[in-house]
Amino acid sequence: MILPASHPQRLELNDEVHARPPEAMAPPLRVSYLALLNDPARRDAAWEAVVALAQRMAVAPPLPGASHFSADFGPFRLKWESHTEFHRIMIFAPLKGDVSAPLAGDDPFTEPAIATVPADWVEALPGRLLVAAHVGLLSSAAAAPDLDTISDRLFAGNVLAGGQMAGGLAHAFTDFRIHTGGFSRMLVLDGGMSPRQAGRYVQRLLEIDTYRMLALLALPMAREIGPFLTRSEQELARIISALVKASDADEPELLERLTNLAAEVEAREAESLYRFSAADAYYELVQRRIAELREVRIEGVQTLQEFTERRLAPAMNTCRAIAARQDALSRRVARATALLSTRVDLTRERQNQEVLASMNRRAQQQLRLQETVEGLSIAAVTYYVVGLVGYVAKGLKAGGAKLDPDLVTGVAIPVVAVVVALGLRQVRRFLKRRRKPRAGEWGGFKPPQPG
Repeated sequence: MILPASHPQRLELNDEVHARPPEAMAPPLRVSYLALLNDPARRDAAWEAVVALAQRMAVAPPLPGASHFSADFGPFRLKWESHTEFHRIMIFAPLKGDVSAPLAGDDPFTEPAIATVPADWVEALPGRLLVAAHVGLLSSAAAAPDLDTISDRLFAGNVLAGGQMAGGLAHAFTDFRIHTGGFSRMLVLDGGMSPRQAGRYVQRLLEIDTYRMLALLALPMAREIGPFLTRSEQELARIISALVKASDADEPELLERLTNLAAEVEAREAESLYRFSAADAYYELVQRRIAELREVRIEGVQTLQEFTERRLAPAMNTCRAIAARQDALSRRVARATALLSTRVDLTRERQNQEVLASMNRRAQQQLRLQETVEGLSIAAVTYYVVGLVGYVAKGLKAGGAKLDPDLVTGVAIPVVAVVVALGLRQVRRFLKRRRKPRAGEWGGFKPPQPG
């Protein structure tokens, strides 16, 4: 059977569900874990570091553009994954020493898995370290582990959090503290999990710690923005109070202050929007990973969910409150800006009306002056024309015509005055028609006719 043409990304999208599978883990095992924030200017730096290690130890390197890689390097096994904001490295090595009685023999944190990796390579890893953890995966058939012994021997006597997981097949404990060497510690007691199941649970525990830290990156920003929002809200209140009693002369200054405030608020919101949105997404991942543990309480011990939520939930609520407060301030500034802009527009309209009224008064004055000038023009033109008529009459009399020049001049005055007045009137009407187009005409010209 011949199928229709496949979508160009069909294979890639189908294989996405199989991307970054958890490693199979069997006790006794040491695991070292690093999560480092990416350098935005060097997106391929982590991939280059893994390629360099593979070439150094004669292992097939990851392909160009790969976002995850897993290989056996002999003394250890390494898994690398690249994500949007961070990349993480997991190093697996067998547990040495007496493992017949794991809580009485050598602990899994004395010689961690990362000690089997070249130290200079670890030191040169790109990015900023956010999470570093050692995990000990040990076999244990005990239904109720001795928590006091575990705390004293492996966690420096600190209070532990954890519980029973995987339907009773495992126990996991941690103190959420950074110990000597800069690593936190987790102990997983395997009571019958399959290697794949153990790998999934260890990965979930490490992801909870990683996503918890990534979500908390928004908390310092929220604490920094809080005082800025307080100052901005006070400034907005002062501007609005001044706007109530402001005169037309005060409006430009108030508009400038409000515009500067709006720019500052928008700049802060743009800087923090991604961080707050990412914190919400990471917090959701933490809650999902905790739910996947199927954690059961051990009497007298805080569960991982309780311990995590005790501080993480208030921090996320703080970030959400700051984000909501910032958004509300932005909307208030926008409303105040619209109100002040409307007021400024009304002031400009009033000023424009005053200018138009002034222009109208000047036009009327010019019209009256023009009418006065026209009257004087009639008199002047009549004077000159009558003078010419008088000269003509005198010339005719000198030529023998029986005319009285004075009489002719007197009779010509009203006739010439009427003719000049009518002439100026016709000229004025003609100019008026040219200034005001008749109906159906554009600027005094007839529009083109169809056809």
